Amino acid sequence: MNSKNNVTRDGIADTIHREFGFSRNECLDIVNDIIDIIVNGLNDNGIVKIHNFGTFKVRKKNSRIGRNPKTKEEYIINNRSVVSFKASKILLKQINSKNLNEKIS
Repeated sequence: MNSKNNVTRDGIADTIHREFGFSRNECLDIVNDIIDIIVNGLNDNGIVKIHNFGTFKVRKKNSRIGRNPKTKEEYIINNRSVVSFKASKILLKQINSKNLNEKIS
């Protein structure tokens, strides 16, 4: 996967296909199953922890007044649920050590 492009389900499946030799359809099924597990965990429990990666949490946001920056017209933004992600210390360490190495070179 090119680091400048977005990560897609197909891209992840292609990487699994190249690394492990499973068929492309099997790899796409694996990726879709993992995403389904995360979504179902969020729906059922409101939290999904992936060891050495991070934690996904469902947060509730209250309704509030929003404003169109162009017209200054006010409107109500309804209450809603959002997903937040907190990276694990190990993931942050890997990201920061990569950034440090890029700055040195």
